[in-house]
Amino acid sequence: MLRHFKLTQSLRPNPVLSKRCLSTPTSLHPRTSAKSKIAEIDAHSLGPFPFSPALVDSFNRHHDYLRISLTERCNLRCFYCMPSEGVDLSPDGHILTNDEVIRLATLFVKSGVTKIRLTGGEPTVRKGIDDIIGIALFLRGNYNNHPSPLGRINELRKYGLKSIAMTSNGISLHRRLPHLVENGLTHLNLSLDTLDPFKFELITRRRGHEAVVKALDVALASSLKSVKLNVVVIKGLNDAEVFDFVEMTKDKPLSVRFIEFMPFTGNKWDKKKMVPSSELLERLSVRYPDVHRAPEELNETARTWQIPGYQGSFGFISSMSDHFCATCNRLRITADGQIKVCLFDAKEVSLRDELRRGASDAELLEIIGAAVYGKHAKHAGMENIDIMCLSIAPGPNKPGSLVDIANREYSSESYVPRIMQGRRSWPLLSGFPGAGSTIVHGVHHFSTSSSHGPTSTLTHIDSHGNASMVDVGDKQPTRRTATAVGRIYIPRIAYELVTATYPLKADDGRPKTPQDNAQQKARKKGDALTVAQLAAIMGSKKTSDLIPLCHPLAISKVAVDLIPENYNSGRYSIMCRATVSTEGKTGVEMEALTAVSVGLLTVWDMLKAVAGREMEIGEIYVSDKSGGRSGDFHRDHKERTQ
Repeated sequence: MLRHFKLTQSLRPNPVLSKRCLSTPTSLHPRTSAKSKIAEIDAHSLGPFPFSPALVDSFNRHHDYLRISLTERCNLRCFYCMPSEGVDLSPDGHILTNDEVIRLATLFVKSGVTKIRLTGGEPTVRKGIDDIIGIALFLRGNYNNHPSPLGRINELRKYGLKSIAMTSNGISLHRRLPHLVENGLTHLNLSLDTLDPFKFELITRRRGHEAVVKALDVALASSLKSVKLNVVVIKGLNDAEVFDFVEMTKDKPLSVRFIEFMPFTGNKWDKKKMVPSSELLERLSVRYPDVHRAPEELNETARTWQIPGYQGSFGFISSMSDHFCATCNRLRITADGQIKVCLFDAKEVSLRDELRRGASDAELLEIIGAAVYGKHAKHAGMENIDIMCLSIAPGPNKPGSLVDIANREYSSESYVPRIMQGRRSWPLLSGFPGAGSTIVHGVHHFSTSSSHGPTSTLTHIDSHGNASMVDVGDKQPTRRTATAVGRIYIPRIAYELVTATYPLKADDGRPKTPQDNAQQKARKKGDALTVAQLAAIMGSKKTSDLIPLCHPLAISKVAVDLIPENYNSGRYSIMCRATVSTEGKTGVEMEALTAVSVGLLTVWDMLKAVAGREMEIGEIYVSDKSGGRSGDFHRDHKERTQ
């Protein structure tokens, strides 16, 4: 059994050969018959599944690498990743079960994924991780003694899975690693930011440097195909140790990867603390003048270098200064079952909820395909990245440790908006992706037309989830303008009152009806639109008094129009448009929205005597904005004809 398993993994696919050999009569020459048998084994080992279009985005990137977070928990508290007190964790019932992990892994592998990496939090904290990877006895032919309803990840090799990797901080790994390797683990990335035990405790807020070093020794002595060391470099803290880390590769088959310090909300990221990879390479080139670029695998995140005579290598993951979004092939599943197509994108889609409502594989693949197709071209520049890491407020933005950041293997993918184009060979969910907000199988997604891409943080919430006014002290005053529009739908009688002249008519002697009395009461209030216009202007100037966290602004101009609308269908409305301008440090969208809201409310109050039960206010939105860092935008006004 073991010999057959090794044989199937050593062969490379050849669909053309497979097709020809499988159709060849068995009476052919023994050599031809042997080729036919090999092709049959080859086809079986790789499975009958072509690469699914669901894993191809609109930029034709094929996603064959899946990262699965097994837990939100971590036994370290690295200062750049997690607060010292930890983070609020999801209830146990929200975390994917072992069988749910295996089912999703199976679906992705059958769709084209060839590499799975297990992450966290810290994946070794997850109970039953051995069973998730595989049962070692299966390789010895005794798997029937350990039945499982869905099998394990190691069994997915028959569908084309080539590697099972894990990223760990190594604290509790050295005793468990041999068993994990026996179960099918092939690649390991260890996180270690310093070789100084005292500095290790300073960075991680925990002891354990000796345990990590021991785990590294065990890994290098094992049969793992690859052992890598991830080092987050922070200027003034550990950047002087890069030479010591490189020297570790001299006599060991180890790949050291220096990772640029990235900004996460609450970690006090400062550009001055980041050491660009180009600067590190320049330093190393002085000491090692014969260093040269090493061959790289397709989709490799690190730029790898090698020193002649050294067994190992070193490289750079330049997520900040030189991103590698164009070749990104990664997808993520969080511990609570959300699919993330990009670490820097706040949008998530719950696969867990669909699993538990009984969704079929086809339905799951449809959801996955919609999410993948909406992946952006690249992430924002370093000045605009701000990943929600330390906020413990509920919502789609996980703390860093919850989306495999605690293991310090950052990966930068796409972030610039892209409108879905063309047709797919599989059905897409309507409305994904698109502007505004849409509901996809019960999951709420948000997008924006800002030129800097969507933000992943709530700007008025601090790192502890409390309300906080945005600090605009470092901004320069610029001219900013915003226009908002909205409508109030009214019945015909109210429309006639608004559009008629308001002097009271002489009493004609006939008995007054309740409607006559209501009309007379409304007219006594004066010109409804003029009153509403004045109210809108006053409301705009009072925005900071009404909305708690809005900055008071010196408004230079407010222009308000109220326009009666008569549709062909016999429906009537009043459209309110407000344009607000300022020379300030922050925008005036809120002032424009407040003006429209107050104006329409005033119309309602003016007409409630005759139409209080029938009027509806809605469709309030910002239609135009100019000025500020986020750039300009325009939203077309749609004519109402219903």
